[in-house]
Amino acid sequence: MTVVVHADAAALAEAVAARLLAKLAQAQAAHGGAHAVLTGGRVAAAVYRAVPASPAHDSVDWSRVDLWWGDERFLPAGDPDRNETQARAALLDALPLDPARVHPMPPSDGPDGADPALAARRYAGELAAAADSGQLPRFDVLLLGVGEDGHVASVFPGHPVADGTVGAVTDSPKPPPMRTTLTPAAINTADEVWLIAAGGDKAEAVGTALTSGGGLPAASVRGRSRTLWLLDEAAAAQIPADSPALR
Repeated sequence: MTVVVHADAAALAEAVAARLLAKLAQAQAAHGGAHAVLTGGRVAAAVYRAVPASPAHDSVDWSRVDLWWGDERFLPAGDPDRNETQARAALLDALPLDPARVHPMPPSDGPDGADPALAARRYAGELAAAADSGQLPRFDVLLLGVGEDGHVASVFPGHPVADGTVGAVTDSPKPPPMRTTLTPAAINTADEVWLIAAGGDKAEAVGTALTSGGGLPAASVRGRSRTLWLLDEAAAAQIPADSPALR
């Protein structure tokens, strides 16, 4: 596990975008394609805007990138509060992606209607269909925001998600109450997991997760080969200065 601290949210977003481009290019060099899992939130939107603006964006063959989502608000397609809608406006529409390789979680007006459990089951099936073996494709990098309460994706403290790869949430403590989410077990299959946070309102959760853990979902996240906490100075304010993970 490594913690990397940047001066402010703008510097953080630029740095994460550069890391993402490098990771995707590395994955394609190693095994032809790349699978990335996207997140939502303010910092994520800034990262996504920085990717197509980067001079290095053409180092990635975007036609060979599969994009997935870590969680989604169970709302109608195109709703501005959906993570997919945010990502399309900031990133997807600016890149030459293969539409068949863009895998949003089903909306509430999709084929499963207003049943998030059916939508979660559908997404689990799509993931399994893309896997070489087992129930999940190889996630080269999985991005996560960190909530003020230490939640990641739509896995909230005190709100366990069912076993399997994708779960339905019907009682989210943050609106909207209905969501779909990758489970912790699925998240922890990724080669690299990046937890991204900016702002002083995240400092307590970040500090707790990186010290005592406090039972926070963010504390239990682990990439198979690497776990990166990518923070700005405000979000890192409660990490002990002598933490061995800091650099």
